[in-house]
Amino acid sequence: MARRFGIEGGIIGVVAAAAVSLTAVGIVAFTQLGGTDQASADTVDAGKDRQAARPVKVKSSIVHASDRPGRSLNITIDDGPDPVWTPKVLEVLKKHDVKATFCMIGPQAAAHPDIVKQVVAGGHKLCDHSVSHNTGMDHRPESYQSQEILEAQKMIEKAAGGAKVEYYRAPGGAFTPYSRQLAADHGMRPLGWNVDSKDFESGSVGAIELRVRGELSNGPTVLFHDGGGNRALTVESLDRLLPWMKQDGYGFGFPQR
Repeated sequence: MARRFGIEGGIIGVVAAAAVSLTAVGIVAFTQLGGTDQASADTVDAGKDRQAARPVKVKSSIVHASDRPGRSLNITIDDGPDPVWTPKVLEVLKKHDVKATFCMIGPQAAAHPDIVKQVVAGGHKLCDHSVSHNTGMDHRPESYQSQEILEAQKMIEKAAGGAKVEYYRAPGGAFTPYSRQLAADHGMRPLGWNVDSKDFESGSVGAIELRVRGELSNGPTVLFHDGGGNRALTVESLDRLLPWMKQDGYGFGFPQR
């Protein structure tokens, strides 16, 4: 009896051990399968994140044309943001239901993030106007140009709370083939202008109006300023020019990307 019991006990023990082993193998296999699936999912998610973070591909040529068909203008505002004048410019734009592109200097944006966010909240676009506004940067090394452009982009986007900078305007139009390609590679279309209001020069609102009206035949992109000094003339000029432009049949868009 003891031997028979021992044989049966041994058989039962072997079967039980085998069952346990098979169960363990199944658990391990299931776990490994699940782990593989999770790893695959993580890889896909990571790929999506990288794809989302990739800059939008834009051309490196300098754009002037509007993204709005027909008789259209692009209002562009340079050298801010300024704590006094940018809010006043925003008020005038809102009053006349016009959107604009704000070309910001990096440190100015970093110093006034609340105003940068107001610009974005108003439906306007952001443009990189370099760190130091060096109008001779086209004669500087590529490393200098890179720092001026990319550092300003980071400052502006941080101040904006995540909104992307969509354009790059070289100070004084000091573009180079390198700076244009660098900006484009980082999702910023190089932006020129056709009409210079020269609102930064001493003069009058009347002189600014005559200049802008006289140069509109040059193309759609009009340049004003909200930084670099007293911009009372700019604010008043915009308040008078925008309704005139509408009455003359113009609409308003953004520069093409």
